[in-house]
Amino acid sequence: MFKKDSHSLLLSNFASGDSEELIQIIAPEDGQELSEEKLPKNLPVLPIKNTVLFPGVVLPITVGRTKSIRLVKRAYRGDRILGVLAQKNNKIEDPKFKDMFDVGTIAKILKMIVLPDGNTTIIIQGQSRFKVEAQVQEEPHHQVNFSLIQDNPIKINAKEQKAIIQSLKDTAAKIMNLSPEIPREAQVAIDNIENFQFLTHFLSSNVNAEVTDKQRLLEVSDPQERAELLLEFMLKDLQMLELKHEIQEKVHTDIDQQQRDYFLRNQIRILQDELGQDGPDQEVEALRLRGLEKDWPAEVAEHFQKELDKISRMNPAAAEFPVAMSYSELLVDLPWNEVTEDNFDLSHAKKILDRDHFGLEKVKERIIEYLAVRKLKKDLKGPILCLYGPPGVGKTSLGKSIADALDRKYVRMSLGGVHDEAEIRGHRKTYIGAMPGKVIQNINRAKSSNPVFILDEIDKVNSDFRGDPSSALLEVLDPEQNATFKDNYLEVDYDLSKVLFIATANSLETIQPALRDRMEIIEISGYTIEEKLEIAKKHLIPKQRKEHGLKSGDISIDKSAIEKLIKSYTRESGVRNLERKIASVIRNVAKSVAMEDEYDKKISSTRVREILGPEIFDRENYEDNSIPGVVTGLAWTPAGGDILFIESSLSRGKGKLTLSGQLGDVMKESAVAALSYLRSHAESLKIDHRIFDSYDLHVHVPAGAIPKDGPSAGITMLTSLASVFTQRKVKKQIAMTGEITLRGKVLPVGGIKEKILAARRAGIKEIIMCHKNQKDLEEISEKYLKGLKIHFVEYVPEVLEIALTKQKVSDPIQFILPEEVKA
Repeated sequence: MFKKDSHSLLLSNFASGDSEELIQIIAPEDGQELSEEKLPKNLPVLPIKNTVLFPGVVLPITVGRTKSIRLVKRAYRGDRILGVLAQKNNKIEDPKFKDMFDVGTIAKILKMIVLPDGNTTIIIQGQSRFKVEAQVQEEPHHQVNFSLIQDNPIKINAKEQKAIIQSLKDTAAKIMNLSPEIPREAQVAIDNIENFQFLTHFLSSNVNAEVTDKQRLLEVSDPQERAELLLEFMLKDLQMLELKHEIQEKVHTDIDQQQRDYFLRNQIRILQDELGQDGPDQEVEALRLRGLEKDWPAEVAEHFQKELDKISRMNPAAAEFPVAMSYSELLVDLPWNEVTEDNFDLSHAKKILDRDHFGLEKVKERIIEYLAVRKLKKDLKGPILCLYGPPGVGKTSLGKSIADALDRKYVRMSLGGVHDEAEIRGHRKTYIGAMPGKVIQNINRAKSSNPVFILDEIDKVNSDFRGDPSSALLEVLDPEQNATFKDNYLEVDYDLSKVLFIATANSLETIQPALRDRMEIIEISGYTIEEKLEIAKKHLIPKQRKEHGLKSGDISIDKSAIEKLIKSYTRESGVRNLERKIASVIRNVAKSVAMEDEYDKKISSTRVREILGPEIFDRENYEDNSIPGVVTGLAWTPAGGDILFIESSLSRGKGKLTLSGQLGDVMKESAVAALSYLRSHAESLKIDHRIFDSYDLHVHVPAGAIPKDGPSAGITMLTSLASVFTQRKVKKQIAMTGEITLRGKVLPVGGIKEKILAARRAGIKEIIMCHKNQKDLEEISEKYLKGLKIHFVEYVPEVLEIALTKQKVSDPIQFILPEEVKA
C-alpha cells in the first residue's frame, strides 16, 4: 500500500508474479549518504540467500542462523551498520568468504523484530555499495576490510536519461499488466520515482532474475550500462510472461517450440524445488554419479553416458523419456563386475550337500569336483549341468543347496510353458512395455554376476509363431558364447560365463538336440524304499513337524508306518507325495494337540490306515507259473520301475493275432517280431508249424487303462509266446527286460536301476537282460543287488533256455491240427 506522507510502499515482487513476500521501498531522499569516515574500519558482514540488496532499497530479512542472529543483535545495539553480501549457493547453511560475492551493500538496520519461533526479522535499508578488500575474521561472525564503490558520473544528457527512464517504466507497466496479483498501487509508486539511479536500483531489486544476474547489476558502476542491462533482463522477463499468458489462453505464438519447452521445464523445476522433489535434471545427474562409481566395462560406461546425454536433451513430457530413464536405471543397477566370493572349503560344501539331500552321490561328486578345480584355477568358466530324472527326487531343491555350499546367490527361472523367445532375450526398446528377458531380470535381482541359476523344467519349453525359446537358450548355455550374451533390450553384451547354470528336466526326448549337446547330463534316478525311509526320517518328518508347530515329543512315526506310507499310499520315484501323506498324518496329530484330546503319540502302520483310509496302491507281486504264456516283465515309468505281466492265450481259429492292453506301436511291433521269430524257428523249438495257422493268438498286457510302449518287453513277449505254443512252464520268480531282433539278438534297454528295484519289491529272484547292460550295474549299489541272480544274454535261445523249464503245465492244450498235406 502506498503512503504519501512517508514516501514508502509495500508491494509484491512484480517481476516474478510468484512471490507473496512484501518488499518495502523508500525514497532515496530519506536515506543518508555515507562516507568512509563515518563507518567502522572493520565491517561486520551478514550473508543473505536468494536476493541482493541495492542502495536505497528497504528489505525485510528473516535471520535464522545462530551466528547471524548474534551479529544483528550486536549491530542493533551499536551503530546499526553492517555489510550485506549475497551467497553464491543458497544451499550452504554456514557460508565461508569463498561462498559469498565480493561486492555487496552497506545497510542500516531500521527495525528488529523477534518472532515467537525464535527467528529474528530485521528491516534494513541499503546505503552504499562496497567491495571486500580483505577478510578479517569468520568467528564469531564474518568481518572484512572494505572500500566504498561510487557510481560513475552520468555521461548522457537529460533527454537520453528521460528516454531510458520511460523505457524502464513502460516495461515495468507491461509486466504488471500481465501479473494481476501485483497491486495497482505499485504502478503509482514507480510513476512517482524520477531519480534515474534509484529507479534502476528499485527495479533491479524486484526484477525476476537469478541472484548471479542481480549481482551483475549491483557490480556495474556505470549508471547507463546498469540501466541497459536491467532493461535487457526486464524485456526477457516480459517475453516469458507474455508466453505464459498466451499458453494460458491457448493461443499459438510465433515463439519457437524449443523456447516454449524451456519455459515449461523451468516452471516444473521451480515447482519441484518448492515441493522438495527431485526434478528430471537431478535424477539424470544422480544416475551419472552412480555411473562414475560403477565397476563395469569401458564400452558399457561409454554407452551409458551417451544415453544420459540423450535424456538430457529430451523433453520430460515426451513418451520416450520414462522409457529412456528406465533403461538407464537398469544399466546402472545390473551387477556387471560384482561377484560373490566362492567358499572353497570342500568339506564344508560336502557337509551342506549331505545335510540337505540323501543320496544323489553323482551330483554331489560333480559339484565337489567343480569346486576343487575352481580352487586351483580361479578363472574357470561355470559348468552347465542338467539334472535329469523323475519328479520329486530333489532336482530343484538341490540347486539351492549348491548355492549354499558355494556361498553364492540363488535364482530360479521356471521354463515350463514358456513359448516366447522374448522371455529369454527380452524385447526391443521400440515396443511399448518393453523389458529385458528373464535371464537379465534374474541376474539383476540376484545383484551378483555369478549366482547359481536354476533353469527349471527345461524339457517343457514350447515354441510357436512368437519364436523358439529353446533356440534362444543355445546362446545362454554355450560357454563359448555366453560371455557376450546380448539381450535385445539391453543392447550391450553381458558376461554370463561366471554363472553356474543348472537345468532340470524330467525327460530328455523333448529337449532340442543342440541344446542337449551343450549341457552336461547327470541322471538322478528314483529312490529305493530304503532311501525313502532314510529321507522320511531325516528330512520329511522333522520338516513337517516343524511346519505344523509340533515338538519332537508330540509325535513318533515308527519304521513300519513309514513303509506303509511308501508302499501302500504312494507310487513315485521321488518323495513329493510321500511328504504330503506324512503331512496328512501330522495334521491329524496337530488337531488332537490343539483340541487337547488324548491320542497315541506313536504312529504305527495300523494308525496310518485309520488316518488315511484304505490303501491306494496294491503292489504287483510275482504270480505262480502254473498257467502257460504268463511271463513277468520289467518296465520303466516316470514314477520309477514296475513289473508287468505279458499274458498269451491260444484259441481255435485261423492264425489271427490280437493285441490288447493299450499298447503303443513299438510294443505291438515287438509282439509281431516275437511271433515271426517263433515261426521261423518253430522246428528247433519243437513247435508244429500248423499251430500258427490253426489257432488264433491273443497277447494281453494287464492294466489296460494305462498306455504302454517301448521295446524293452521284446524278450518277455517272446518267452510268453514260446511258453504258450510249447505249453512249457516258465521258471519261478524270474523277470526279464530286453529288445529282440528278427535274427534273435537281444539288445540293451534303459532304466535298469529302476527295474531292478521294482523286481526286488515284487519278490523276484532272477532277472534276464542283455549282456550290454552289465555296465549299468556298476552304478548300482551292491546292497540293491543282494539276493538277485542276474543272467546276461546275447541271443534269444539263451533266454528261452533260462526262462522255460522242460516241464509241461499241469493241464496242457491238446492241439487239434489238420492233416498235413504231403506232395
